[in-house]
Amino acid sequence: MRTILITGGAGFIGSNLANALLNKGHSIRILDNLSPQIHGHLPCKYDWLDVSEVEFIRASVTDVVQVRQALKGIDVLVHLASETGTGQSMYEISRYSEVNLGGTAVLLDALANDPNRSVKRIVLASSRSIYGEGAYACSKCEPHVRVYPASRTRPQLEEHRWEHACEKCADPLQPTATRETDPPQPGSIYAATKYAQEDLVRVAASALGIDFAVLRLQNVYGEGQSLNNPYTGILSIFSTRIRRGLHLPIFEDGQETRDFVHVEDVVSAFCRAIEFDGEINQAMNVGMGIKTTVQQIATHLSNAFGVEPNLITTNEFRLGDIRHNFADIQRLKNTLNFSPQITLADGMTRFADWVSTQVLPKDQLDQANSELKSRGLMGK
Repeated sequence: MRTILITGGAGFIGSNLANALLNKGHSIRILDNLSPQIHGHLPCKYDWLDVSEVEFIRASVTDVVQVRQALKGIDVLVHLASETGTGQSMYEISRYSEVNLGGTAVLLDALANDPNRSVKRIVLASSRSIYGEGAYACSKCEPHVRVYPASRTRPQLEEHRWEHACEKCADPLQPTATRETDPPQPGSIYAATKYAQEDLVRVAASALGIDFAVLRLQNVYGEGQSLNNPYTGILSIFSTRIRRGLHLPIFEDGQETRDFVHVEDVVSAFCRAIEFDGEINQAMNVGMGIKTTVQQIATHLSNAFGVEPNLITTNEFRLGDIRHNFADIQRLKNTLNFSPQITLADGMTRFADWVSTQVLPKDQLDQANSELKSRGLMGK
């Protein structure tokens, strides 16, 4: 059995992962600052606080002293601690850089300068956002040639030209599954920091002789996710509005697609990466490999709550949002012998059932959108 440090271990993925690893007999240490934006001003309901196999350190990943202490005697470092949210990252650049880049640098610096270093593997939670708009092909011109369009511009979005067009024939490009070998094209500060994290881990781990695994997560959802954060988590945002009898505002034309993967499958992928006996030293996509439109996901969620979908397509847009992205997960299958198992229908039901047991949060979507509009990051 291993001793595992999970930074951000009190968060959505981290708390689910901690429970899974405890059930497998591992010893867990959690480093988390319990950010109010994610956990509320009075964090509560952390069952693992009463478990002797779990040591909890309340501190930021940027705290050099606490990080050094947290790394003592650790076999595997799972780095989840991160500021998340595309829109918010565009005007809180310093904070996102300090936590996502600075925190990762503090961890790696502590490892590099510890003569008694015990960490054998680093597992980093990265993001599908590092691909930017992802991979496409023109079915008319060259259907077998992958192309990688740049981020959509404000003039393009203001004209409601949502889809990417072929530069040769002007037909709409067709999205294709993104591979780990596709070129990164971060379109937001958040995405840029996640890709920089990958580089920091890859270079430092290789120099230190530490094995590493980078898991590029698609849209993760499920029981335990924060219902208080209005800047990220479309299903959390929609679930609050459904429970309050409000309509669901759909950006653009509602046909933008994402790859939704249940947190239980994500946790299973992390467990495989943690317990894998051979070398990994690469990045892997973690998703279902299936694209679902935002309109479809809103309908699925409404149905899971047993209410008639009340959707309004707003034609609004956020700068930095991508149009389509879904994962090629063949490397995940080949390397860790793992494929996600929870269907979207089952996952939606589980999520809705769990949400229904939670305290009804305030709806903060309008407030968050107003902030984006005031900063010129959202339009129509």
